[in-house]
Amino acid sequence: MGVSGTGKSTIGKLLAKTLEIPFFDGDDYHSEHNIAKMASGHPLNDDDRKGWLQELNKLAHTHKVKGAVIACSALKAQYRKLLTQALEAETMFIYLKGSFNEVFARLSQRKGHFMPRELLQSQFDTLEPPKDALVVSITHTPNEILEIIKNHIT
Repeated sequence: MGVSGTGKSTIGKLLAKTLEIPFFDGDDYHSEHNIAKMASGHPLNDDDRKGWLQELNKLAHTHKVKGAVIACSALKAQYRKLLTQALEAETMFIYLKGSFNEVFARLSQRKGHFMPRELLQSQFDTLEPPKDALVVSITHTPNEILEIIKNHIT
């Protein structure tokens, strides 16, 4: 979890490969309405996110037995609660944390994503850092982040 541009997809793919479980990018489950809204420079609100979070929760339920890595911003405590509904004991959040400047610099280099960097401040404004997650700085390399996560979960 984390704001856009923290490396959720990159780290999620690496972690899923290491754990030999499927990876799902939460961005792939946004509605056309949500994608169009963000692409036009408007941040999503709680109502926009609700159906998306419910879809990701269903996805997690489908993969409950073997497990899965799902990359999702999960910015607010209420979003994380919805994501983990009836899965609380089986869920772990990994919060990829970076400063506004670090993430903005990354977004400035990213091409072909519907989330414009101009919306980054709205994500930081919405963010409620989790109290019960593994927090990993994005200043580490992807392989270093993977090692930190592996050391925590094994």
